[in-house]
Amino acid sequence: MGCEGAFESSPEMERFLCDRLLDGNQPISERFRALFSLRNLRGAGPREALISATRDSSNLLAHEAAFALGQMQDVESIPALVEVLKDHSLHPIVRHEAAEALGAIGLNSIIPILEDSLINDPALEVQETCELAIRRIKEQVNINNDDKTSSTKNSPFLSVDPALPTSLISSIDQLREVLLSEDKGIYERYAALFALRNDGGDSAIHAIVSSLNAGSALLRHEVAYVLGQLQNKIASSTLSDVLKNVNEHPMVRHEAAEALGSIADSECVALLKEFTLDSDPIVSQSCEVALSMLEFERSGMSFEYLFMQKPVVQ
Repeated sequence: MGCEGAFESSPEMERFLCDRLLDGNQPISERFRALFSLRNLRGAGPREALISATRDSSNLLAHEAAFALGQMQDVESIPALVEVLKDHSLHPIVRHEAAEALGAIGLNSIIPILEDSLINDPALEVQETCELAIRRIKEQVNINNDDKTSSTKNSPFLSVDPALPTSLISSIDQLREVLLSEDKGIYERYAALFALRNDGGDSAIHAIVSSLNAGSALLRHEVAYVLGQLQNKIASSTLSDVLKNVNEHPMVRHEAAEALGSIADSECVALLKEFTLDSDPIVSQSCEVALSMLEFERSGMSFEYLFMQKPVVQ
């Protein structure tokens, strides 16, 4: 398995990217550029560099490296991701991303490992991620085994999502009700969230924005991530409030910062510049990376463009 859009690169470029990713003396934005480039490559070199980065002193970079391994759906990274998930000395945001990555890879054999962490991890956000990952694997197996059960539409986005969008209901009002219900399970709420995202209309976006007050920090962070994918200015004000809230979980503020960078109006940019000085490195580095990505995009190039060679024709 693997996500589409792989690139080919010279051995020299690959070594450069691996070294750049792991060089703690480089600005965080440059290390992220290398990370995003390596995510488009395959093989032992990129994999091992990303695995090493999951232990980086920057929790933001470490969690993004785990996320990348999940998006690549590389089964060879499973043992390392399991080690990250089991290491309670690592920041919960990193363990959470390792659990999500294991769910994205999606092997049945991973379920007992996730079940153990669901019970034994001390962080609620990690427990909830394990619950999501277990359910996602089981749902995907059901779809693969019986095409009749799959009326799920393909995502218009290129991400491997932590839940499959629900196909049981299609009404925006009903999806909103499920998303906002504290009585529903975390998977059901995620499934409603991704169905609303795939709709993408203003009513759906308003429903998504409303859930930024959910009780689950994990759900709030995913909501902010989805709003970043949608890039709709309807969400700007609420996302700004999330970033400004120093009492909010850093992984939620981090996703809000990235979402504001994708919306990228003048108010968003000003706020990101202000919060590059935030006391939490997860937040301040997120703002720095978001601003750097925006600078490249405004120049007409993707963030990782200068590092890449020609795409592989598949």
